[in-house]
Amino acid sequence: MNTFYYILSCLSIFASLIPLIQNQHWTFRIFDFGKVQILVIQTILFITSWFLVTPSNLFYIIQAGLLGCMIYEISLLYKYTPLYKIEKLKKTERSSRSISLVSANVYQFNTEYQRFIDFVQKENPDIILTMESDKKWEDALQVFKKDYPYFHEIGLENTYGMHLYSRIEITACKEHYFIADDIPSIEATLKTKDGFEFVFFGVHPPPPSPTEEDNSKERDGELLAVAKKVRKQQKTSVVVGDFNNVAWAKSSILFRKASHMIDPRIGRGLISTFHARYWVLRFPIDQMFHTTDIFVEEIAAKENFGSDHLPLYCKFFIDKRNDDQEEQIEHLEQEEMEEVDEMITEGKKEESNREAIATE
Repeated sequence: MNTFYYILSCLSIFASLIPLIQNQHWTFRIFDFGKVQILVIQTILFITSWFLVTPSNLFYIIQAGLLGCMIYEISLLYKYTPLYKIEKLKKTERSSRSISLVSANVYQFNTEYQRFIDFVQKENPDIILTMESDKKWEDALQVFKKDYPYFHEIGLENTYGMHLYSRIEITACKEHYFIADDIPSIEATLKTKDGFEFVFFGVHPPPPSPTEEDNSKERDGELLAVAKKVRKQQKTSVVVGDFNNVAWAKSSILFRKASHMIDPRIGRGLISTFHARYWVLRFPIDQMFHTTDIFVEEIAAKENFGSDHLPLYCKFFIDKRNDDQEEQIEHLEQEEMEEVDEMITEGKKEESNREAIATE
């Protein structure tokens, strides 16, 4: 038991600390994701070891290390729990009607098209964003055009296809390839019937992993390029999609600061979406950020429809004369501004080996 305790404890401490090294290789960044799982393991080890492990000087050193790491993990995660109190603001006569959206990574090789269609029809959102949707998915999604007459379709076979369907009028829409010419994002300007206009960004940057990208340079560069564009436009905006990133990662913090946007998970919960089939290994990588004049009423992960991601559902309203959320905005320091520009440049320079037609 002693040997097992020491090995597992050292591994969990290593997993806590290695993300602090700001190297973009996947071997460093992959440990950003499992903070909840690491905290659970450390807590179990810390408590049970008092009863099962023979005390020694090394034991007390390891216990102190575990305790320090647990405090660190809690400090990162606390804001993303209902224990962190936020003021929930209600609509006024100046507010827009409620707007709902579904953001779903459908998983390109998932063929349960009708299951997804049934899910959308049940939730009845105003806006639908799909990711990893190829030409086969595009064919299946044509059924939405009856109720969602505004759309933009990018059917790709490389797992980075993206489709947007809206019952709210899209007055302008464009594709962006901020970092790579095979990784699209969508920017759409929407105008509601009650006269409120906002900009919708759909994003899906590539993840750092042993099976995909060697590092997070493209992911970080893509997200930060979007952040800079949102901030430059200074319009009512939402950014939604599979970020392949977690909110407490350095690049996510820079995204939030650079864009002057709010993370609606704060005070509500982690809302983990991936992996849909394994709840023990589930991380909050599908995300939504919004400007201060957007007020979130509900955000939740919904039922599995056959993908490896759970869909993200969000309902919000717009109130352009309410500045109660301004205090939540964080600002970049000069050093961070330079870091953002450098990460965007590095993302553009990065060369990828992605296949034009992906295989499962």
